[in-house]
Amino acid sequence: MSETHPPYILAIDQGTTSSRAIVFDPSGKIIAQSQAEFPQHYPNDGWVEHDPEDIWRTTLETAQEALKLAEDNGGEVVAIGVTNQRETTILWDRKTGKALYNAIVWQDRRTADICAKLREDGFEDHVTARTGLLLDPYFSATKAAWILDHVDGARERAEKGEIAFGTVDSFLICRLTGGETHATDATNASRTSLYNIHENRWDKGLLDKFRVPIEMMPSVRDCADDYGVTDPELFGRPIPICGVAGDQQAAAFGQACFEPGDIKSTYGTGCFVLVHTGKKVLHSRNKLLSTIACRLDGETTYALEGSIFIAGAAIQWLRDELGLIKSAGETAALAESIESNNGVYLVPAFTGLGAPHWSPGARGLISGLTRGSGKAELARAALESVVYQTADLMDAIARDGAETKTLRVDGGMVANDWTMQFLADILDLPVERPKILETTALGAAYLAALKVGIFESIDDIAERWRLDARFQPAMAPKERHHNLTGWADALRRTLA
Repeated sequence: MSETHPPYILAIDQGTTSSRAIVFDPSGKIIAQSQAEFPQHYPNDGWVEHDPEDIWRTTLETAQEALKLAEDNGGEVVAIGVTNQRETTILWDRKTGKALYNAIVWQDRRTADICAKLREDGFEDHVTARTGLLLDPYFSATKAAWILDHVDGARERAEKGEIAFGTVDSFLICRLTGGETHATDATNASRTSLYNIHENRWDKGLLDKFRVPIEMMPSVRDCADDYGVTDPELFGRPIPICGVAGDQQAAAFGQACFEPGDIKSTYGTGCFVLVHTGKKVLHSRNKLLSTIACRLDGETTYALEGSIFIAGAAIQWLRDELGLIKSAGETAALAESIESNNGVYLVPAFTGLGAPHWSPGARGLISGLTRGSGKAELARAALESVVYQTADLMDAIARDGAETKTLRVDGGMVANDWTMQFLADILDLPVERPKILETTALGAAYLAALKVGIFESIDDIAERWRLDARFQPAMAPKERHHNLTGWADALRRTLA
């Protein structure tokens, strides 16, 4: 270790459309980074899959590149933190590490009928009471059961202990450690519909009802914990994996949301609002999710969360499917080029609607089109749709009794000043953007740094949060009401 360089942490951030690796120093400064997109697969309407080998290949390549870039300057990576797209489900052969089927992505709706049948049977209250979740194809349980039912011999092999289940973090940890570790953390476990968040254990009753054998399940560990060491062949030496959290909980950790009422909203492929509720589970009356925020030293803290399936993905749709833009950065200028949305609204229910509506059968809608509508209106409608969906979540959070004074934001979309100002205007709430936007990766790095002793406590982490910009609401109430009324009308049409 060089005397002139502090220890570095490598954060693996495996997302829905790309894999990233970022090396941080203890101050949160980015030393090196690498990113690679990978293909999305849509075999049927509402189905979304990833090739697990694409996930692994891009994860390994970006991690190797970022580590080399960082260590060529004389520093040393002393630990790895992992954060991941949650709920996405992979089943693999324990001996070979090969997946039985493509990863079924969190956006996938193929098990909607299964969830509807379980709901009709009165099972949803049972699920919610134990997991804090609703019965929805978003979560991992029905995805795992679907694979077991559709791959020849899978169920029998799973019951013999030959097959491993995991969310993406578990799959990557298994690969990184050369098959030595089959584990997940409490935050990812809490998103499966199979984990009792009150008792912190896999729930046998849920496993039986969803028909998922216990023999498949990973061990569940703290977010800052020992997850084994990497295969020496991958990085030239073994490196300990010491921090793991699902992407939204990692982002909350990176945003230093450690106290009840602290709230963050992450804008990536989807949008996820998470408000810290402390050591007690707060059950929502407005279709939000109760979930584990973090588990450190065996002590669990909780959160309320609202999940929007399509945020940045709507901008990708403008680029990739419609060809209206060449890059996401063009949308701000297009939105600013017109004084209003001219009555055009986009409800991006491409794979159904998440919280607080939970309508898996809903599909996207554009309303208010006229002969004069063009790409500026569509670009603005796509950006505004993310804000209006956030407003729906914030309204549900307020009705559940959680008080919020400021919203901290992160993710790729928040670099867009126009969108952030519109967000503050529609929410009528100050919006804070941190200097480091990569808070998901940063949260994973902080968890690993906590485990290896770079930080003594989360107070050390809270002191490192730095403000980049604060957006104050400036919209007249009449204009805000007009905009929200138009959105409510478009939403009603979609849900109908």
